[in-house]
Amino acid sequence: MTQDMIHQENGVFPAVCPLDCPDTCGLLLHKENGKIVKVTGNPDHPVTQGAICNKVRNMAERVYHPERLMYPLRRVGAKGEGVFEQISWDEAIFEITERFKALTEEYGSESILPYSFYGNMGIIGVDGMDRRFFNALGSSKLKQSICNSAGNEGWKSVMGINAGTLPEETIQSDLIIVWGGNIVSTNMHQVVLAEKARKNNGAKVIVIDVHKNQTGQWADWFIPLHPGTDTALAIGIMHILFRDGLVNEAFMEQYTLGHAELREHVKEYTPEYVSSITGIPAEHIEELAVMYGRAEAAYIHIGNGLQHHDNGGMAIRSIACLPGLTGHWLKPGGGAAKSNGGYSSMNGDALERPDLRPNPEARTINMNRIGEALAMTDKPIKGMFVYCSNPLVVAPDTERVRTGFAREDLFTVVHDLFMTDTAKYADIVLPATSSFENTDVFASYWHPYIQLQEPVIPAQGESKGNVELFSLLGRAMGFPEAAFSETEEEMIARALDYPDNPYLDGVTLSALKEHRHVKLNLTPYASYLDHLPTPSGRIELYSEALAAAGLPPLPTYVPLKEGYDGIRRGRGHQYPLMFISPPTHNFLNSTFANVPKHQKLEKEPFLQIHPEDAAERSIEDGMWVSVYNDRGTFEARAKIVEKMLPGTVVSQGLWWDADGRKQRANALTSDRLADLGEGATFFSTVVEVRPN
Repeated sequence: MTQDMIHQENGVFPAVCPLDCPDTCGLLLHKENGKIVKVTGNPDHPVTQGAICNKVRNMAERVYHPERLMYPLRRVGAKGEGVFEQISWDEAIFEITERFKALTEEYGSESILPYSFYGNMGIIGVDGMDRRFFNALGSSKLKQSICNSAGNEGWKSVMGINAGTLPEETIQSDLIIVWGGNIVSTNMHQVVLAEKARKNNGAKVIVIDVHKNQTGQWADWFIPLHPGTDTALAIGIMHILFRDGLVNEAFMEQYTLGHAELREHVKEYTPEYVSSITGIPAEHIEELAVMYGRAEAAYIHIGNGLQHHDNGGMAIRSIACLPGLTGHWLKPGGGAAKSNGGYSSMNGDALERPDLRPNPEARTINMNRIGEALAMTDKPIKGMFVYCSNPLVVAPDTERVRTGFAREDLFTVVHDLFMTDTAKYADIVLPATSSFENTDVFASYWHPYIQLQEPVIPAQGESKGNVELFSLLGRAMGFPEAAFSETEEEMIARALDYPDNPYLDGVTLSALKEHRHVKLNLTPYASYLDHLPTPSGRIELYSEALAAAGLPPLPTYVPLKEGYDGIRRGRGHQYPLMFISPPTHNFLNSTFANVPKHQKLEKEPFLQIHPEDAAERSIEDGMWVSVYNDRGTFEARAKIVEKMLPGTVVSQGLWWDADGRKQRANALTSDRLADLGEGATFFSTVVEVRPN
C-alpha cells in the first residue's frame, strides 16, 4: 500500500491531518502527475465526515512552498542573519555527532537540550526515536508544558484521568457551555455536533470568554468576563446551585469527595461579589447558574485559553467540579471535557526507551523558561536541538529567548520544513519531511479513533523525517543498534501493545492497515465514574494532594500576579491593559504564518481595542500602534471593537517578524509558571498601547 501510494502518479489516497487540533480529521489527498493538487475531507471518517478547515485544505501550498528547505545547511554568517551554505547529510551527521561528543566530554551530556513540541501530531515522529536518542545521549530533559499542562493537572485533580465526555454523545445535550475555547476556529466538528443538538433537542449554546470571537458570535448567549476570573465565576455558579437546591445530593454522596466542605466554602461567593471580580452582571450569573442546574444534560466544553493564566490550573479544576454537583455525568450528553487524550494513551516506555538513559535523574528544563535557561552560567546549556517547534515565535519573553539563541558558544541544530525565525540562529539546519511523506499513527485528544498515515508522496528534496534522522544520529553516536534500527511500523506495533490501557483493545497495526481508522474499545467508558484514578476513587471536590502541596484543596479564586487583579481596572498603573493573544482563524500557532494564502486571509496583525480604551489614548481605527511593557514591544494595526470588556486588548495569531515591524506577540508575555503543571501564563500579561 505504501509503495503504491508513493509511486502512483494519479489518484485519491487516504491521509490524516497532522495539525495540533482536537479534530484529527480524516483526509483524502488528490494526486496528479505525482503531486498533491487538492486536499479534501474523508467522508468515511465516522466523526469528521468529510468536513475540514481552511488550514489543512490548503496544506499542499505548504508542502510545495517555494521556500521549503530541501538540503542540509551550515551557517556561514552571523547568528540571526540567515546566511547558510549547502552541505551533505554525511557532513551534517558527522558535525552534529562530533559536536555532541565534544560537549559531553567537556561539559557533560546535560549541557545538551532538545526543544520540541507538536508541530506534527504523529506519535512515532514526536514521541519515539527522538526521545530514544536524547535518552541514550543523557541530555537534559524538556518539560513540554507550553500548551495544556496547567489545565490537564487541574482536570486530573478532580477526575484523575485526562478524559471526559465523548464528543459523539453531545448531540444529546440540551445545554452546551463552551468555556474559554474558540471552537469555530479550533474544533469545528464540535460545532457540527452542537448544531445537531440544537436541531434535535433545542439545545442552547452559551460561550464564556474574554473575547467575542467567531464562537462567541455563533452562540445563543455570549458572556464576556475579565481575563483570569473564570475561577470566581465557576465558584459563583456553585454558590447558586447549593443555595437554590439545584445540586444532586444522591450523586454527590455516591460519587464525590468534599461536597460538604465545598458547600460551606462557596457561601462567600455571592453573585454580587463574583460580579465585582468578573465584570459579569449579577443577574446574568444567576441566570447562567439556574440554566445549568435545571438542564437535563448539560455539557461543558473547556477550551485551552483560560488555563494560560497564573491561576489557570485552578480555573480548570473549578469548572471540572460543576457536573460533580449536578450529576450531569449520569446523562448521555452531560458532563464535561477538557481533553480526551487519556483514552488513547499508548506504551510510552516502549517508544521512548527511558531504560537507555545513563542518568535517570538528569535535570529538567521547562520549555516556558528557555530564555532563562539559556542565560544560566552554572551548568550552562551548550547545545540545542530544535524540532517541531519555533521557540523564537511561540515561547514567552521572546526577546530574552532571542538573546539566548544568539550566543556564539551555543551549538544549535534546527530540523524544520522552513527557515523559521529560530532556524536563522542555528549552526546546522536540517530539512524535515511533511507528514504526508511519513508513516505514523495519530490519536485524537477529542474523538475515540486511532488513524494510520502512510506516505502518499516521496520525501521532498533531501528531507528526512524524525524517525530516520534520529536513527541515523543514534547509530552514528554508537548507541545500541537494535533501539535505533526499528522501522516505523515496528514502533507503531510497540506503541499499541499496551495492556495497561483497555481502551486500546483491538487497535492493532493490522487493523489500521485494513481500515485506516479504528475506534477505541469503549466498553470501560460505560463505568467511567466507577473507576476514576483519583486517590479516593471519587470526583475530588476537595483534594488532599493539593493541600499537601500547599495549594487550596477546594476551588478558590486567586487573583493574577501581574497588574490587573480582577476587581479594579488598571487606570493609573504603568501597564493598565490586559493583553490576550489567542489563535487566529487561519494560523495554528506559528504554522501557516509564512504561507501567502493564509497571510492574505489574515492580512496583518491587528490589535482589537475597546472604544473607551482607544479614546483615552487618541487611537483611531486602522492606526498602527505599539503594544509594550518591560519585556518588549509588539506592533499591530488598531481595530476598535466592542468584543471584550474595557481594559482588555486582543491580538489573534502568532506572526513571524517581517517588513521591519515587531510582530512577535510573545515579546510581551512572561515566563512565569501557572499554579499547576508548571504551565505557561501567556494571557496574564499587562501592557500599555500608544499610537505609532
